Amino acid sequence: MIQTDAPLDQFLELVELNGVYVEQERHGWPRTGVDMVFPHVIILLCLRGSARVIFDMQEITIEKNDLGVIMPGHVLRCIACSDDYVYASISISAEMVSELKGHTFSHDSDKFNYAPTSRLTDVEVKRMMALLELLETIASHDRNDLQVRRPLLLLQLTVGYEFVNYYRREQDKEWAESRSAELYTQFCDLVVEHYRENRNVNFYAGLMGYDPRYFSKVFRQFSNGLSPQEWIQQYVVTQAKCIIDAHPKQTVKETAYQLGFPTTANFCRYFKHVTGIYPQEYKMRS
Repeated sequence: MIQTDAPLDQFLELVELNGVYVEQERHGWPRTGVDMVFPHVIILLCLRGSARVIFDMQEITIEKNDLGVIMPGHVLRCIACSDDYVYASISISAEMVSELKGHTFSHDSDKFNYAPTSRLTDVEVKRMMALLELLETIASHDRNDLQVRRPLLLLQLTVGYEFVNYYRREQDKEWAESRSAELYTQFCDLVVEHYRENRNVNFYAGLMGYDPRYFSKVFRQFSNGLSPQEWIQQYVVTQAKCIIDAHPKQTVKETAYQLGFPTTANFCRYFKHVTGIYPQEYKMRS
């Protein structure tokens, strides 16, 4: 098993190259205090210790036996973790996720946005670790022998997804009964999909069929007081910071274009309104 102490971009390349990338034991968090957005599905299983993370502007405490599923495009930042924090992980490439959509992640994936973590029993953890070991064995198989490798990976990932569904059944039942949670989740997914083309609350309220004022009132009940517009702004700026951090030589104009802003000036005003500084200042501080 390769340890990913390398930069994040190298880790992302490994995931895309292998389709599925497994770490059975990883100590500490790769980048504490840094916003991370992945194009992949990331599955984390806490083996020891604890960590406090921000997931889409919500603080979550991860402890022993907690299983987390992070869907593509969502923001994850570690605030702090204990010295003994150890986790296992499965990273599934965008291409592999696309192949899985027909029978796994295409149904009920909203629950991972509302409640990305769930608590497993010791027996369930043992079963998940057995699955990880099997996936790592298959993933390390000769990549040129796709007739053997890819179908086996898809099969085991499907089995793993059904395990997760079963282990979360009581928690997901509670989620399904929460109207506020459903609204919040739907909004988050729509922002992830459309934030480059539209950053206005009325647009998203309209897509969901809600009056903007009613939508904002219900949203605040679930977001610890954060308004939908503030959530959009935080998400867009987080994406901007991730791009700047990953591509330090890229110009502010190129970043603005990548995020869908009509002009560089428009992007700079937006960034400063949310953060208090201009993008160029953020680049110099990074």
